[in-house]
Amino acid sequence: MIHINTNRLDSIFSQLKNKKILVIGDIMIDEYLRGTVSRLSPEAPVPIIDIETETLRFGGAANVALNLKTLGCIPIIIGLIGKDSMADRFFEIMDENNLLKDGVIQDTNRPTTVKTRIIGDDQHIARVDREKIAYVDGNLTEAIKDKIRQHINTANGIILQDYNKGVLNREIIHYAISIANEQDKISAVDPKFLNFMEYRGATVFKPNIKETAQALACPIQSENDIKSAGIQLLEKLQAKNVLLTLGSKGMALFESDGSYSHLHTKTRNLADVSGAGDTVISTMIAAMVGGANAREAASLANYAAGIVCEEVGIVPIEAEKLKSEILIREDNA
Repeated sequence: MIHINTNRLDSIFSQLKNKKILVIGDIMIDEYLRGTVSRLSPEAPVPIIDIETETLRFGGAANVALNLKTLGCIPIIIGLIGKDSMADRFFEIMDENNLLKDGVIQDTNRPTTVKTRIIGDDQHIARVDREKIAYVDGNLTEAIKDKIRQHINTANGIILQDYNKGVLNREIIHYAISIANEQDKISAVDPKFLNFMEYRGATVFKPNIKETAQALACPIQSENDIKSAGIQLLEKLQAKNVLLTLGSKGMALFESDGSYSHLHTKTRNLADVSGAGDTVISTMIAAMVGGANAREAASLANYAAGIVCEEVGIVPIEAEKLKSEILIREDNA
């Protein structure tokens, strides 16, 4: 059990405020079309939905950035969008949330990635994806590296947010972690399968249990399996910390000094796990740039995940809500 008292919590949140963090990775927009089902279509056995509301939210690396913002940090998103109507909407949402635009690159050869969820009578009917999955090369690789170079000197850390959409190729991965280590900046990784083993030397490597089982080609079921997997990742990736998210079982933290901590889930009434991984890595790194050690940061991230999983839809974690929830639950522990 990791206990954090009021003074320590205040210190961490005070120190993380206005710390700059680069978020490098795949930018997305989550679109929600909600309405009522009026009847079945005469053209095919599918429902006709009369759309009543349309909502656009940040997804992918953009959602990580928004979480950092609501925690009190200054995020800089480095990634790609298209040059289309959804790109215009994306910039509008950035303005609404006072996010810096300088790291966003527009590419005329790909659309802005949009995940559209169609919901009728509060039931998820379908999801429509508009995207082009292609790894960057040549000029785009250099453009992304240039954005990293422009901002790394004033940053306190970086997050590599990978959804295998194409921004994080091997060259960019290696460059980002290398330059962060050279400047003694915190680096954190939320990986996907394709480049899973390319993130050597990161401060925090945060896969989920499914991704880890795939990468290590072994089932992970028991507590011993979890421990074995975490130790393997520490060794293979030469990471300082591995934070393995376990779904309903919480999280497991492995530190390079051999320490192991199992943090059980803090979710009381599960509503929606969407975006929980984004919240975890955002909170973990925000806390670390605020002076928290790995165990303290993982504990805060575990609480944050529990809070957002009690909400419907992808919502960012708010600093004051996180602090109050931690203090309430610590007092009742």
